[in-house]
Amino acid sequence: MSKSLISSRSVLITGCSSGIGYCVAHGLKSRGYSVFATARKSEDVARLQQEGLESLVLDLDDSQSIVEAVQTVLERTEGRLYGLFNNGAYGQPGAIEDLSREALRQQFETNFFGTHELTCQVIPAMRQQGEGRIIQNSSVLGIIVLAYRGAYNASKFALEGLTDTLRLELAGTGIFVSLIEPGPIESRFRANGYPMFKKYIDAEHSVHQKAYAKMEERLLAEGAVIPFTLPPEAVLKRVIHALESKRPQPRYYVTKPTYLLATLKRLLPHRAMDWVLKHSS
Repeated sequence: MSKSLISSRSVLITGCSSGIGYCVAHGLKSRGYSVFATARKSEDVARLQQEGLESLVLDLDDSQSIVEAVQTVLERTEGRLYGLFNNGAYGQPGAIEDLSREALRQQFETNFFGTHELTCQVIPAMRQQGEGRIIQNSSVLGIIVLAYRGAYNASKFALEGLTDTLRLELAGTGIFVSLIEPGPIESRFRANGYPMFKKYIDAEHSVHQKAYAKMEERLLAEGAVIPFTLPPEAVLKRVIHALESKRPQPRYYVTKPTYLLATLKRLLPHRAMDWVLKHSS
């Protein structure tokens, strides 16, 4: 794709304070895209601006923040937006029976409802221009499940169903919809999940106390690397393909665990798959 064409295309990205969003924002800017890198905290926005990115506040838990961010982007681009990369999310650890309604609602507010609302806000502009790319950053946990990740599993399974439906409904409009399915990626994902674990889970009085002790060790382990973990540039590569291919894929797997577990889910009986997942936690 020519540099001149890329430079005329704007992309809105959520969750750019660190990890995947941060990498993709800088990577697309270096490639020539007009990038709007958003973050929830104003101090992160200020840092991103100092690094040369066009950045603004966007809090997926706040409808007004979503509306205002989209309005600002469309004002700055004369009503045009080529791409949306829905990356902002966090993982709420905890056993299903220990998750309060509030904890589960909060997980969905960020990972599902906010993403849905933002997506619906940008679709009219894409329809009017006759083209667009909507890219949802899901997870291998939107394909398979792991114990003690129930809230995150549920939010990503919901996102997958919503996205697959949206892809069918937008067929023929020039707007393509893709899911990216990362496995373990170098990021602050575990560190960001720990405060939510402490906020919502009463580990001391839970029947899962021993499992939580091991979980906290993993969440707090500095420098610990999960096998087959890839840098966030692996996701950037898929985002570029989803933005630039004439026929972007409905799904992009990232990391060997995602390929392996997705394949096993198709091939194995349910009980055998449960055994695999139990020993993968």
